[in-house]
Amino acid sequence: MKELTKAEEQLMKFLWKLERAHLKEIVESYPTPRPAYTTISTVVNVLVKKGFINYQSHGKVREYFPALSRQQYLAQNLGTLVKGFFDDSPKKFASFFTQNQDMTLSELQEIRALIDDEIKKQKTSL
Repeated sequence: MKELTKAEEQLMKFLWKLERAHLKEIVESYPTPRPAYTTISTVVNVLVKKGFINYQSHGKVREYFPALSRQQYLAQNLGTLVKGFFDDSPKKFASFFTQNQDMTLSELQEIRALIDDEIKKQKTSL
């Protein structure tokens, strides 16, 4: 699947939050000053063509909804990032992430707990 531009990603964030929406509702999600209605309409149409958004017609009005979840999009893009910048190594990514972010001891412990939980799940599924 193709990548999103900044404008497309912003629109998708609103639509993921709304789940289903008419164009007017998407426009109203933007903070003021809002982009022009026609600009947002163009971005929606591009996202439909790219396959990120689907719609259901109700007469002349379309109700839009995401074609993939936010989680699916994040997983796809994180995979691309890890592959391209970290030699397809999640270990290198995790090392970079923990060493180059201003993380508190508490945040590091929370991440460790998440990893420990995943290790337990995988051990029990063997």
